[in-house]
Amino acid sequence: MQLLSKLLYSIAIAVLVSGKLTGQSLKMQSVSFAKVNITDNFWAPRIKTVSTVTIPVCIEQTEIKTPRIRNFEKVAHKQGEKHEGIYYDDSDVYKALEAIAYSLKNHPDPKLEAKADDWIDKIAAAQQPDGYLNTYYTLRNMDGRWTDMEKHEDYNAGHLIEAAIAYYNTTGKRKLLDVATRVADNIDSTFRQQNRHWVSGHEEIELALVKLYHATGKVKYLDLADWYLQQRGHGYGKGMIWDRKDMGVKYAQDDVPVKDQKQIEGHAVRAMYLYTGAADVGAAKSDPGYMNAMQNVWQDVVYRNMYITGGIGSSGNNEGFTIDYDLPNADAYCETCASVGMVLWNERMNLLTGNAKYIDVLERSLYNGALDGLSLSGDHFFYENVLQANGNHTRKEWFGTACCPSNVARLVESLGNYIYAANDNAVWVNLFVGSNTTVPLKNGNVQISQQTEYPWKGLVNIRVSPDKRTQFPLYVRIPGWATDKPVPGETYKYAKVTNKPVTLKLNGRPIKFTISNGYAVINNTWKKGDVVSLDLPMQVNQITAIDSIKDARNKVALQRGPLVYCVERSDKINNPADITIPKNAVFTSAYNKDLLGGIVELKTNLPGKGTLTAIPYYSWDNRGKSDMMVWLPVGE
Repeated sequence: MQLLSKLLYSIAIAVLVSGKLTGQSLKMQSVSFAKVNITDNFWAPRIKTVSTVTIPVCIEQTEIKTPRIRNFEKVAHKQGEKHEGIYYDDSDVYKALEAIAYSLKNHPDPKLEAKADDWIDKIAAAQQPDGYLNTYYTLRNMDGRWTDMEKHEDYNAGHLIEAAIAYYNTTGKRKLLDVATRVADNIDSTFRQQNRHWVSGHEEIELALVKLYHATGKVKYLDLADWYLQQRGHGYGKGMIWDRKDMGVKYAQDDVPVKDQKQIEGHAVRAMYLYTGAADVGAAKSDPGYMNAMQNVWQDVVYRNMYITGGIGSSGNNEGFTIDYDLPNADAYCETCASVGMVLWNERMNLLTGNAKYIDVLERSLYNGALDGLSLSGDHFFYENVLQANGNHTRKEWFGTACCPSNVARLVESLGNYIYAANDNAVWVNLFVGSNTTVPLKNGNVQISQQTEYPWKGLVNIRVSPDKRTQFPLYVRIPGWATDKPVPGETYKYAKVTNKPVTLKLNGRPIKFTISNGYAVINNTWKKGDVVSLDLPMQVNQITAIDSIKDARNKVALQRGPLVYCVERSDKINNPADITIPKNAVFTSAYNKDLLGGIVELKTNLPGKGTLTAIPYYSWDNRGKSDMMVWLPVGE
């Protein structure tokens, strides 16, 4: 009977994600950023800022102010020069290149492309005859390569692969892709083909190899990604992580095999990259072991270890997780890269299952935990994203470990990857972003576009224009925050449920639809110019946390639409710590075009203290150092 149950489960999973062996095995696939034109009033200016400010900052820091590019030049010179910087610095070059690749699609720039080509020439010149590429070991001691699993050799390789694929997709130029393919081949021949055990100290290579498999159609890269996953949890790990008592196997998610993992632990960014890769491999191989493990771990993250902002990893000691519900506000770590990882992982979980709850979490992390890492000016960055500050926390121009600036840059530039999904017979609208794209369905192409003032207003007009009259289901996400569930699970809930019903219309008239996995499913025979109007309630919701979260006891957080709000000292409050919100407080909302680049601000009257103003969490610390609070005490 148990065997039969397992067989039926495997069949069900296989049916859920059935597809071709070449990698087209997801329930649906995201529509590539390269096919999505973003016209959105909220996101388009931010993408432009990243292109015109953030990426130039990354280039200056990478090429002039730090030795990252210089290390590649030294390898090519072959003059015995010393390596400068940290052993994982190569990865920052690759992440910057990936951001450049996305930027060239969004804002074509011949000078920027020439700069990327120049970097690529230097990277290619540093590659060794056998395909190995890592400036740290090439300049220090080639005999030391592949001896310490912590030294990020395959982590760097993973970011190289991602950059190479993005650059090829944008420009059609193969030089970096050929370099990356040789790197992957070298790793495969060094380890998998020799059955030589190796545990990546910092995961990333797994998800990159699946991308390379999809890009090339070569199954060996998928097999290598699977091989990497299978190395964990068997005692193979060696090196600095495993030798230090304050780190150890849990720090690197190496205490149990991936398919047996049920709880989140260790370093948050490493975990996110690992689980993104596991979801990718699980989908491509239709492997229920990975799928089941990922859903168990996801529940542990979201239900017990995620901040209301979508940030994860509460502790700075291990840059990651401690015990369930340990979510301090002032000491929150919440690395920007971890929120970027939450976007990546939840996208994969959505594609794997077709469930909108994963996009709910993706959206929360995107608009709050990740976007907070980038200043409005585009040239200052948060590494840690606290939920309470006493004038002691501000964005920096750069970091010694500089993973976050280029990571948030590549996320914003690649936003188009997360808006739409499709398969041969249906289209999914996941994020509400002004944009347009063309989706090829089995019965012809369909043009999809959105017009909206989201996240400030809840009206979203989705225009559907097939080449010819075509019947297919359109899946439109109904966000959890628009119902009575701000996030999945019971960790956070509305103190006051004020949401009005969500409405959907087709060409101005009410339309029949069903709800499936968090989507409104509209089965219709579509013609050119059909418009679906989604109207989402945008009231101010007060959110409470379960009692297990100590720093949120007797407090509320404010949320309007997808945005979490906070209070800064700048907003006519001398000390946010003195604030007490009346239990019957009513907040009003209004758009202020002159504040913080244009925001909807929230206001309420505090008896004897005047008007309290709250601003979106992502926008704080853009007017100088300030006190700040997300969770506000409630009293009489």
